[in-house]
Amino acid sequence: MQKITSHIGNRSKFSKASKLALQLIEAGSVKPGTVSHFFAILEASMSSPGACNDPSVRADYHTLFGAAQGVTELFNQQQKNQFDIWLLHAVVANDLFTDDSFVFSKAVGKIKDAISALPMATADDYTDEAAALAPASKTSTPENKTNDNVPTAASHSLTGDSTHAEVSNSREEESSDPFGLDDLLDHKPKKCEKAQEKTVAALNRKADEEESNRFLKSRREALLKCLEIAARRYRLPWTQTAIDIFAKHAYDNVNRFTKHQRDAIEKLWNSIKEQQIRRKQGKSVNGKLDVNAFEHLQEKYAREKISIRHAVGGGGRRATQWLG
Repeated sequence: MQKITSHIGNRSKFSKASKLALQLIEAGSVKPGTVSHFFAILEASMSSPGACNDPSVRADYHTLFGAAQGVTELFNQQQKNQFDIWLLHAVVANDLFTDDSFVFSKAVGKIKDAISALPMATADDYTDEAAALAPASKTSTPENKTNDNVPTAASHSLTGDSTHAEVSNSREEESSDPFGLDDLLDHKPKKCEKAQEKTVAALNRKADEEESNRFLKSRREALLKCLEIAARRYRLPWTQTAIDIFAKHAYDNVNRFTKHQRDAIEKLWNSIKEQQIRRKQGKSVNGKLDVNAFEHLQEKYAREKISIRHAVGGGGRRATQWLG
């Protein structure tokens, strides 16, 4: 597995390495004892998430990560969270490049569900994004450093006061426990252990929170990437209805993204709306309106009459009543 890990990150060797990784899954070699090594293979393959959408390796990535879904029960929670993000890049995003309308619509549905599952963006998310986008803070000048090293009278007085306080405190402690018996009592170590446990618990909570924020950030970025890929396929008539619904859903849930991502979604939605207008008003080469299949049928049957008891054309209510 280590040999596969060392080669799978190389795009020219990915196809061969991914097939070897597939053989591990099919042979049942991914077990609790080897799952960490297998996860390292997946991690190495996704060292650059954009590589999985390259046309030369797109199908191999899709096959590998599609098969890897069968061993996710062996992953820990952190690995599962990371794998879910990789699925968006390697499987769902690649499904948007398909020529199958069913596969495309299914991928769009998954992305819509993932967007709906996102929590609302908070002020902390905006702060983290601003900190990541802001340039590095300037270092202090040599003059400031020199001034910092120059002692002042006030600093001497503060140092003297603190030293005097420390000496007086140590004398009080010695007078209260001249023989140092308090250190031998049982309650002292217990207090230290409790303090250490609290410190460890606080550090664990902080680490879990940071991991959750990192996962949420990566998930938002992956979903935005999927939206951009779908928008680039808008020129194909059979994708337009699904993309219209998808982009509108993302725009309606824009508060679930950070400010920078929100701006990108609004630009995409405005671009799609402009293309909708051009598509309905502009003329194509054959002189007909450049509309998709649904809009063509909607326009056709809007002029037909339907009968309550018979087929279309039998007279009766207008078709617009049931076509919308």
